[in-house]
Amino acid sequence: MKQWYEELFENYAIKYDQEGFTHGTVSECDFIEQEINCDKNIRILDIGCGTGRHSIELAKRGYQVVGIDLSESLLNRA
Repeated sequence: MKQWYEELFENYAIKYDQEGFTHGTVSECDFIEQEINCDKNIRILDIGCGTGRHSIELAKRGYQVVGIDLSESLLNRA
């Protein structure tokens, strides 16, 4: 039997990245970089990473990132 969150997000992965709140990913990652002083030696844990929008953007910038999420469908999309 699936957990409630698995059913809730099962078909949401495709739509997730089109939600309005995802459009700020680049500026949000700019903020994170500012807060950690652009220290590429810092390892980042993205808890509740969803489809990995922050994890992927930060990895592109050279950071070591691990993303975790309860939703397997969102992780598969990541």
